[in-house]
Amino acid sequence: MKKIISALTLSVAASSLLVLPTYAQNNSGKAAPVASTTSSPAAASAVRSYPDFVDLVEKANPAVVNIRTTEKVNVRQASGIPGMPGLDEEQAEFFRRFFGIPLPTPKQPGPNNRKPQQEEQNRGVGSGFIIESNGFILTNAHVVEGATTIYVTLTDKREFKAKLIGADKRTDVALVKIEATGLPRLTIGDSSKVRVGEWVLAIGSPFGLENTVTAGIVSAKSRDTGDYLPFIQTDVAVNPGNSGGPLLNTRGEVVGINSQIFSRSGGYMGISFAIPMDEAMRVSNQLKASGKVSRGRIGVAIAEVSKEVAESLGLPRARGALIRNIEVGAPADKAGLEPGDVILSFGDKPIEKSSDLPRIVGDTKPGTTSPIMVWRKGAQKEFNITVADLEPTPKTAAKKAEPEEATSTKNAFGVAVIDLSEAKKKELSLKAGVEITAMAEDGVLSKAGARVGDVIVRLSDVDIIAAKQFEIAMKAVAKNNRSVAVFIRRGDSTLVIPVKPGK
Repeated sequence: MKKIISALTLSVAASSLLVLPTYAQNNSGKAAPVASTTSSPAAASAVRSYPDFVDLVEKANPAVVNIRTTEKVNVRQASGIPGMPGLDEEQAEFFRRFFGIPLPTPKQPGPNNRKPQQEEQNRGVGSGFIIESNGFILTNAHVVEGATTIYVTLTDKREFKAKLIGADKRTDVALVKIEATGLPRLTIGDSSKVRVGEWVLAIGSPFGLENTVTAGIVSAKSRDTGDYLPFIQTDVAVNPGNSGGPLLNTRGEVVGINSQIFSRSGGYMGISFAIPMDEAMRVSNQLKASGKVSRGRIGVAIAEVSKEVAESLGLPRARGALIRNIEVGAPADKAGLEPGDVILSFGDKPIEKSSDLPRIVGDTKPGTTSPIMVWRKGAQKEFNITVADLEPTPKTAAKKAEPEEATSTKNAFGVAVIDLSEAKKKELSLKAGVEITAMAEDGVLSKAGARVGDVIVRLSDVDIIAAKQFEIAMKAVAKNNRSVAVFIRRGDSTLVIPVKPGK
């Protein structure tokens, strides 16, 4: 059976939880609390070698807050029908239609024409922590999303209504403010210096149980879960309600914001994730300044570079981000990038995997011109690109990419191709290429996933402009008896298919 693991956010609806103590039976058969003992001096020494979190928790706890959110919902009103109190409008309509009772209609003036009342209901609970003594608090964006009112409760039981300064869904960071001064605050640590294996602890409100402390170690860094940020992975126990709480190192510094878990059950199963604090503060500073986060974009759709693709392109190793398509008029288009290019670095930062690119570009201030290094046709090429501001829903269209005659499927790739018609060029915004019209079932391109209707635009380092030229290029690469990259246009995406030509 295939195992499915899903990432779950950690806010939870307000609820109560009954905790029962554990008892053992003594010789008399009566229950007695379990007591722990140390079996040897060596064991006692090992126990004493663990870090003592007591002082750290006493100092940090007052700066950790409980966040409760509410939302307003419409409540049906009583219709006010004489002799039949408590009926809502739908029930009144039922009596009106089926029993002929002459009740006021909604269009007539009457108590049942009042606007629906709104009632404030609890939405969920989460955690947060104070970063400035004048009331600025960090939490998760999903904790406060959709909330009508945000309530912040301190450890001294004071409760405040908080103002949402801003929230960023991409990083799941939110900044709220309460009107108070002289508050205890946490020290911000350097998450880039976090080491795998070091002790960390979390403070939060799992299941609404305020100021709960759990400890563990850092399991991994820069964990890519498909989100915008690389997470800190830990084995610290976090559960619904821990969202937005701090992850602290042994010096009492915040190095992350607890945000997600991997779980099959919805509860903690040994793996939790925290937003690195350096990324959270970068977002927080922008939210404080303008209430939103400004990010850069270059207008490309990208894919991972597999070992097979790297080999077919002549890359020494699998790295970078493969450009699948480029938005017309976007910075990448203006800079001269092309579908099929592999981005190796942006600015002075290398791109090891495709997920590195959106993070690095996103952190670049719009309007900045940066060098970008790409791999094209077996060599590195450098371009200068001016980063644009990220649009909420950028439209993607293929980059603009002359005809002769058709071929047969009896060739090294097992495909028949034809020159592109003018209509096809216009439809796909292509300058050249050949369209696949037939495929041999046992052909290498058919087995690799190519389809009839795909357009071949490049073969290895050779741009394809016509059917006859494709035949010549195909025979040339077949002689080398090695993997070759076939660049295929399908819809608005460019695919790179590595294949080994047949004999």
